[in-house]
Amino acid sequence: MTERYPFPDLNTLPQDIKDRILETQEKSGFVPNVFLMLARRPAEFRAFFAYHDAIMVKETGSLTKGDREMIITTTSAANQCLYCVVAHGALLRIYEKKPLVADQVAVNYLKANITPRQKAMLAFALKVCLKANEVGDLDFAALHEQGFDDEDIWDIGTITAFFGMSNRIANFSNMMPNPEFYLLGRIPREPKK
Repeated sequence: MTERYPFPDLNTLPQDIKDRILETQEKSGFVPNVFLMLARRPAEFRAFFAYHDAIMVKETGSLTKGDREMIITTTSAANQCLYCVVAHGALLRIYEKKPLVADQVAVNYLKANITPRQKAMLAFALKVCLKANEVGDLDFAALHEQGFDDEDIWDIGTITAFFGMSNRIANFSNMMPNPEFYLLGRIPREPKK
């Protein structure tokens, strides 16, 4: 099965988008399909990655990179998004240095080898994902007990909401995960010589 929308030719893209894609390729060794899928609409590409960077690449708050990827992996599984579970599960394994964690949280975070704090975080993220209309003061109190402040809770909620949109784009467009994602973080890297 392949994507429903053809990827654009890299050489036909606006220079800023082409530069971002090439920078990502240089860093990771391949171009994640999400970059190519969204590049077909440059204005949407720019808006998507501006918001992505605002919530995912930041120095404030107590959420780690691993926490952020854990939220994405868990809620993407609830949304049945193959692309995001595989791609963000790979990043989760790398950031947490735990080769099993992505599979665990994607299937059942309550049985995963994670902290009580992370379980509380994921319980809230899943409530935002599946029943946002039911979020209330008790949900905030449970997170406060685990040391999250209101800005951290905002981060959990916005990451969940943003990737809910991303899950839906990936699903309707039939965006497939790059094969490279499947093994990332599962097998220890060979030391550089």
